[in-house]
Amino acid sequence: MLDFLDPIRELNIQSLIIRCLLTMVLSGVIGLQRGRHGRAAGLRTHVLVSLGGALTVMLGLYTTQILGFSSDPLRVGAQVISGIGFLGVGTILVKGDAKITGLTTAAGLWATAAIGMAAGAGFYEGAVIVAALMIITFTIFIKLEIKINRNVKQMYIYIELNQADKASEVVDFLKKQYNYIWVQVIPARSNTPGHIGITSCINIVNHDDAQDKINSISELDGVSFAVESI
Repeated sequence: MLDFLDPIRELNIQSLIIRCLLTMVLSGVIGLQRGRHGRAAGLRTHVLVSLGGALTVMLGLYTTQILGFSSDPLRVGAQVISGIGFLGVGTILVKGDAKITGLTTAAGLWATAAIGMAAGAGFYEGAVIVAALMIITFTIFIKLEIKINRNVKQMYIYIELNQADKASEVVDFLKKQYNYIWVQVIPARSNTPGHIGITSCINIVNHDDAQDKINSISELDGVSFAVESI
């Protein structure tokens, strides 16, 4: 792509140093951004993941170009993309209110591993471009998300049914009409024999919208009452 980079695409000590340094810089910038926002995976985690990805690719290239093996040089590196899942899962947290956090950081770790692999393979342009786009995604797109979602709020509701066999119908209603975020069937809070409860989280626009939805749910067959739950 860029002719002046051709000399350092060869597998030698100079190019190995350049690939590792580039990997550290690109992943370090991403890691710093995540760390500043209090994420569990920060500078060191991103750098280590990216360096590991770079090394596996360089190892694959070494076995084919230097040792003369006929295996796919990227085969080992490809396992990094699959194996990085264990770190990604470690950054995903489910809070007490069922709010899930850490998905962006987990995705960033996965992409950072790919950046390291690209730098390790000598695909410098791709590594730099993707790293730059990731920084844009982390810093600018979050403002866009906030702007789009600023009018959307969440409401937790409790629904008590006097007919247990109506639970599936109520859950289907919540899914089709309100596209619930989560729903759970629990014992009835009133402890009334034959009753069961349903808790759910749905999106609302304002107080009037919340009340309208509660009223609609209360009118369903088998529902004793529905209230906002804290």
